[in-house]
Amino acid sequence: MDVLVGIIALFVILALFSLFTYKAPYGFKAMTAMASAAVASFLIEALIGSVLGDMLGIAVFQEIGDLAGSLSGIAAGALVAIALKVQPSYAIMIALPLANMGILPGFIAGYLVSFLVKWFQEKIPNGINLLATIFIATPLTYFIAALITPSVDGLLLSVGSILESAQAQSPIVMGIILGGVLTVISTAPLSSMALTAIMGLTGQPMAIAAMAIFGSGFLNYTFFRRMGLTTPKETISVGIEALTKAHVISANPIPIYSTNFIYGGIAGILVALSGLVNNSPGTAAVVPGIASTFAWNPPMQVILVGIIVAATGIIIGFINSFIFKNYPIKSEESLTRVDEEEYTKGEASTFSS
Repeated sequence: MDVLVGIIALFVILALFSLFTYKAPYGFKAMTAMASAAVASFLIEALIGSVLGDMLGIAVFQEIGDLAGSLSGIAAGALVAIALKVQPSYAIMIALPLANMGILPGFIAGYLVSFLVKWFQEKIPNGINLLATIFIATPLTYFIAALITPSVDGLLLSVGSILESAQAQSPIVMGIILGGVLTVISTAPLSSMALTAIMGLTGQPMAIAAMAIFGSGFLNYTFFRRMGLTTPKETISVGIEALTKAHVISANPIPIYSTNFIYGGIAGILVALSGLVNNSPGTAAVVPGIASTFAWNPPMQVILVGIIVAATGIIIGFINSFIFKNYPIKSEESLTRVDEEEYTKGEASTFSS
């Protein structure tokens, strides 16, 4: 029952991301900014901190990775403000108090306060708007983030309870739940890297997360390419890191999330039965996933499992591209065009007033 509640909580969160992309003012731009923040912070934490720091035992790289991960809130607050056309210096001002805040509280606070700062820029003379940003907007981002952090953390812990409950089940059940859920999370701005780091996941569960998500790179490349969700050139970035196209994923939740869950469940079973382990939490991403797994297992075993999950990803990508062949997708090109039109109208309305 706890596992079912956790899964429902996960899909509620993912649905909210999709709703935000569709309906919120400048939702597309904001989601793109948060995805960029996750890549800029968590990917550095995983590659530099976990792979070079933990695996090679180099303390300075571990420190760099930990620092990057701790600043995800600042990255989200600043990038979403810049995306909404806040002056870069003002965007940094309102984001700096978000140090040690999570990426979601930082994003929400930065997004909300950006509208206030934009009003300051447009309606208040230069110099005075600087003081207004310092004395009003900057503390406001901190208070908003601090206020919502307990609720956001509660949601993350609900998702994390899936992982804890799954570990007590059979390898097949654990593989389905861990592989399916974490592969879906790897496509959402929640970040599978952040969640597995928060949970301190190690051993077989971490190996399932790492290797299933490694194979998801091949899955998403195949599925995105065949569905025409992005241009062929841009599709490469999805194979390396799905978060680079989080805005496209949030705009097409049903085909992408369901495809990733089906693949992740199958890949999770395969990894669970392989006996692989991984004691590097926070490496649940395509490149860090397989790189960190080499540190804890025989190389040929990792290569064999890697080939199997990659092939599984390609096959599931092909099959589901036929299943969703007639599904009304929203490509990145169409999303960009609609968002630019919306933004132009908003700017014109502001100017005319």
